[in-house]
Amino acid sequence: MDFDDAPLKKTGPLRDLELEDLSTISAEELRERIERMQAEISRTQAEIKAKQSSRAAADAFFNS
Repeated sequence: MDFDDAPLKKTGPLRDLELEDLSTISAEELRERIERMQAEISRTQAEIKAKQSSRAAADAFFNS
């Protein structure tokens, strides 16, 4: 099984975020939370691009 096909985890930090009660958090804290999550999304997207580039380079090397 490829990592891209792996099922999503039902536990862990991301699941904890999904289950968190947001009604107890102020609007300002929620905005800050969104900003931090967006930064993490950008960081994660950059890592995906780096991995894809590495994979493409390896494929090109081994397929030539």
